[in-house]
Amino acid sequence: MTNRKYSKHLVDGPHQAASRSMLRGVGFTSEDFNKSFVGIASTGAKVTPCNMHINDLADTVENSITDAGGKGVLFNTITVSDGISMGTQGMKYSLVSREVIADSIETVVGCLGYDGVIAIGGCDKNMPGCIIGLARLNRPSIFIYGGSIRPSKDNTDYVTVCEKVGEFAKGDITEQELIAVETISVQGPGSCGGMYTANTMASAIEALGMSLPGSSSQDALSESKVNDCRASGEAVMHLLEEDIKPSDIMTKKAFENAITVVIALGGSTNAVLHLLAMAHAIDVDLHLDDFSRIGKKTPVLADLKPFGSHFMSQLNAQGGIEPVMKMLLDQGLLHGDCLTVTGKTVKENLENIDGYTKEQSIIMGLDSPIKESSHLRILYGNLAPEGAVAKITGKEGTSFSGKAKVFNSEEEGLKAILDKKIQSGDVVIIRYEGPKGGPGMREMLKPTSAIMGQGLGDKVAFLTDGRFSGGTHGFVVGHITPEAFDGGPLAFVEDGDKITIDADKDLLILDISDEELSTRKDKWVNPIQLPKKGVLAKYAKSVKSASLGAITD
Repeated sequence: MTNRKYSKHLVDGPHQAASRSMLRGVGFTSEDFNKSFVGIASTGAKVTPCNMHINDLADTVENSITDAGGKGVLFNTITVSDGISMGTQGMKYSLVSREVIADSIETVVGCLGYDGVIAIGGCDKNMPGCIIGLARLNRPSIFIYGGSIRPSKDNTDYVTVCEKVGEFAKGDITEQELIAVETISVQGPGSCGGMYTANTMASAIEALGMSLPGSSSQDALSESKVNDCRASGEAVMHLLEEDIKPSDIMTKKAFENAITVVIALGGSTNAVLHLLAMAHAIDVDLHLDDFSRIGKKTPVLADLKPFGSHFMSQLNAQGGIEPVMKMLLDQGLLHGDCLTVTGKTVKENLENIDGYTKEQSIIMGLDSPIKESSHLRILYGNLAPEGAVAKITGKEGTSFSGKAKVFNSEEEGLKAILDKKIQSGDVVIIRYEGPKGGPGMREMLKPTSAIMGQGLGDKVAFLTDGRFSGGTHGFVVGHITPEAFDGGPLAFVEDGDKITIDADKDLLILDISDEELSTRKDKWVNPIQLPKKGVLAKYAKSVKSASLGAITD
């Protein structure tokens, strides 16, 4: 039986003749009105390599829906580029785009009565934005990842260029050498190639059950990605037939699976922010402490960039993330009974998956992990009473004490780093960059990459109420809450204050007395003036704490 729960109200009966006439104008036939309508939300655009090919994938998806007996209807939503806007005021719009994408998908599908939805995303915020939109609508849905870019012939990528800027500032390379790396490192379609935020979220969504098995690691330009799109039509029609909705798939246990896989792959800190927001959208009770609980028993297994040596395309050649998931499942670290968009459970999807070859060196065995517990640490203390998110792999150690050097914007902090004013033992603090105070919670890839490029990655710590690119590595702590704009303790730190980060005890401590902290709070005057109009003004008024996922609902 065809599932036309929503489209029937749009096109059935003589009183809807005018609606049908408009649809005939865009190519609908009389036969189409008896089919399930499937909206295809494409984030295709030529503003970034991540998304430049996605409209082509959307055409394949539309054809697959037709072949499966449905009626696909293509529409577009936006994308922005973190990589292009990084380190500029434009980056304030990046996290905002997650909400715009979710809102636009909900708006179009809600308005036009689509029975099911397939959303296709590429760059970082596309993926959680799409999932949030699908969750709100709660109609049979699938997410398709646009795929990963391949590294250059010299094994470089976008993050390589960022770190080379630090080397240039230090005087280790010439401008010509910098431009030479710039010229070769990003060529053609696909999202950034390491286990950065795009590939992290793609993997999380596959583990969550909202994309087809094997889809999260595929190269953007590959037959396997085209086949993934071809398979989506039949898959979404099966979901429609069985009335399987996101709420049936995106359960608490499914989110626990996603967290487990993110940790095993050494994924981005942004996963914490986005998974919290995605869970909120589907009314799943997920908290920061869930990441700590799961992290205690989940090892880091993947030698993937930024702190490892390999790219996602190399992991894909070894079988992608399914063998990792099978390892975790067999060890009792995944819930095998969770439903997925195949209509089967995680266990059923993985039943015939073979393990990795012995020759590969990307995924370690459970008996020889890169790190025995999570690299994503949720820190608390008098500097982060509502929590902070650290990305600590152990390569730079697990604890750090040093003296604060405080900056009230990313621009101020980056200038100091490039001017070589940061020394070994410093704790660089960039504040007033939170969801509200930014507004927009900018990523700090440029300053952290400059630190790495200057050879200070194990000698300097970095704290912010902003967030990090998935390409960031080093001794970094972000998402500090309450944020400085809201009068969180980060606002009261002064140059020279001693700060201790302890990722073994999950502590973030400002070494001053409670009395001194209270005195500073009483004297504090917020230096930030928020925008009065426009997108950023609306966002600042509605956005909640990073500890809740920077949600706007």
